[in-house]
Amino acid sequence: MLFAVTMRVSLPADLDPAVRDDTLALEKAYSQELQRAGKWPHIWRIAGQYANLSIFEVDSIDELHQLLWDLPLFNYMKLEIQPLAKHPSDIAG
Repeated sequence: MLFAVTMRVSLPADLDPAVRDDTLALEKAYSQELQRAGKWPHIWRIAGQYANLSIFEVDSIDELHQLLWDLPLFNYMKLEIQPLAKHPSDIAG
């Protein structure tokens, strides 16, 4: 199952800099682990925003929920999730 997920991050201005740095490092490591596992095959920045558009390939909505819930930045994010289906005009497939 493919899902497009828009993630908008809003870190508190008064967040301890050490906590911020640790959380960002954990987020990067976790996201790269999911990318290597094939669960997070695409990630793009949204220009001019602290946000990204990502594609997840998972076996179920429950798996997607758990992957997102485990993001170190989850508590600082607003998520928009859209299930994706193949388009009949797609020449790739």
